[in-house]
Amino acid sequence: MLLEINHLNFSYSKEKPLFQDLNLTLEAGKIIALAGESGCGKSTLLSLIYGLLDWEKGEIIFDGEKLMGPKGNLVPGESSMKFVAQNFDLMPYATVAENVGKFISNINLKKKKETVTELLEVVGLEDFANVLPKYLSGGQQQRVAIARALSVLPKLLILDEPFSNLDFPRKAELRERLFRYVKQNNISLLISTHELQDIIPWLDRIIVLQKGELIQDGRPEAIYTQPCNGYVAKLFGEVNIFNETERSDFQLPKFSYYPHEIRIAESGLEAEVLESRFAGSHYWNKIKARDKELVIYTDQKTEGTIAVSFD
Repeated sequence: MLLEINHLNFSYSKEKPLFQDLNLTLEAGKIIALAGESGCGKSTLLSLIYGLLDWEKGEIIFDGEKLMGPKGNLVPGESSMKFVAQNFDLMPYATVAENVGKFISNINLKKKKETVTELLEVVGLEDFANVLPKYLSGGQQQRVAIARALSVLPKLLILDEPFSNLDFPRKAELRERLFRYVKQNNISLLISTHELQDIIPWLDRIIVLQKGELIQDGRPEAIYTQPCNGYVAKLFGEVNIFNETERSDFQLPKFSYYPHEIRIAESGLEAEVLESRFAGSHYWNKIKARDKELVIYTDQKTEGTIAVSFD
């Protein structure tokens, strides 16, 4: 195992413990999402792993070595681990290229330049090589920090909400290039997110936290199709949640249905269309069936009374 977390306890105050007896292992060469709503403990756990915070009990083992945390390390972090948080810590008077090449040896300057150019292409900033960070947007600064972290080919790269400052076109471009690069170079990636639907095609594993507790852990397909509760289901986007009484009333085998899992049928449950709005690749519809409002996606605008079935 590349990383082991054993019986970890951490709290910001005695009144509010966050992690209690947390156990987790991470395999090498995998892209793993740490998911959950804001405040669930994602950023705190990443900071603990990187050595920015001290834990109270337990141990963290990275690449066979026990980590000491701030009490044992004067400088946070490990040589084979890089962490890009919301504070990018760029050198203000160095260019983008100089920031990316900060950790690369000067022994072979030609090789260094080639590596920097390659990394700038990965994060889509090849045209900004000679620009100072102060002239970049927050999202661009974040991408410089990611490129700099990749420059040393770490065994583990930790990214805290790496796409939060990016518009959709840049987000789509970066995620594909980034995930391909880490796979090609056998870099393990631990990425925190509350938007799983954006990165699920590239994930090997999803770990879900809720209020400091690990509540579900597994392959993306398994968690998407069989979320353990409504909290997990909602991490994938819009979803219709049914309580026990509603499940019995609708005669449903499961408690959650994504909008595409409820379809218009020739015969089925009668429903009234309350709204039907164009949403690009589909129409977003609010319907009402047995006094419960549901969201479904259709290929065409709908209206009036329809019949629906549940996949």
